[in-house]
Amino acid sequence: MKIGSYTLDNNLIVAPMAGVTDRPFRTLCKHFGAGHAVSEMMSVDATLYAQKKSLYRANFDGELAPISAQIAGSEPEMLAEAARYQVANGAQIVDINMGCPARKVCRKLAGSALLQDEDLVKRILDAVVSAVDVPVTLKTRLGYANGAENILRVAGMAQQAGIAALAIHGRTREQMYTGEARYELIREVKRQVTMPIIANGDIDSPQKAKAVLEATGADALMIGRAAQGRPWIFREIAHYLQTGEELPPPTVAEVHAVLLEHLDELYQFYGEYSGCRIARKHIAWYTNGLHDSNAFRQAMYAQDSTAGQARAVDTYFQALLMRNERLS
Repeated sequence: MKIGSYTLDNNLIVAPMAGVTDRPFRTLCKHFGAGHAVSEMMSVDATLYAQKKSLYRANFDGELAPISAQIAGSEPEMLAEAARYQVANGAQIVDINMGCPARKVCRKLAGSALLQDEDLVKRILDAVVSAVDVPVTLKTRLGYANGAENILRVAGMAQQAGIAALAIHGRTREQMYTGEARYELIREVKRQVTMPIIANGDIDSPQKAKAVLEATGADALMIGRAAQGRPWIFREIAHYLQTGEELPPPTVAEVHAVLLEHLDELYQFYGEYSGCRIARKHIAWYTNGLHDSNAFRQAMYAQDSTAGQARAVDTYFQALLMRNERLS
């Protein structure tokens, strides 16, 4: 799988997820076998560049190449300027967000709301590709509304503009994350264009990964929500695609070690106050389904220091190990 001049280690990609795919999470997923990762989206509003949250999102220090920065907005020239800014900041690939279904994003006519205006889509693609000398990729959906899927036209515009790879979530904006992802239109796009196509949506197991590749003919897979609290899913999928065999689930001891390492990275990255609070959702994901995890999480949420939070996690997992708890 290539994006421009960059050859990825494999065809498994971490999906950009707001509030999730920060540098610690991207690094962890790459450690577990993801061939590529895209940053969480960053607004094109220049006034946000100096804000603390945006500085965290644009922190690529020490990250494994290629570094991909996702930008979101609705004004072609502002998106072009944001692309130049991210390249100067170290991005080696720029990704345009036309897939986010969140109401607050769509209200600004950004994300998947852009799919309602194909002329604007074309102007944005042309402006961003022309603005930088690095590959530009696009993340989008099947269309804005059910019955008005326009991904085939958008894909054609993307190829004409020089987009280096196209990631498609198999739902419309109207669907949000409900129902099941639809892959037949992704297959039609793959037949129509020559640029690499990345299939996204509902890929939550090695078997589903293989099925989606077969159903779409896509060049790569993008995995998002299934990796939350389960970064080893990339290792599991890669092994299954290569051998046809399933890896055993990680042991509780391994999950314990991975979570503590992830927490340490979050604490160092965000500091005491934000690190403790941002870590809560990750801890909840890692412990989902484990013995007495709901009671543990309620107690963990009450911790307001990183030291107390880490101790609570360690105590909980030590108790699981004493019970010989296993992951399903």
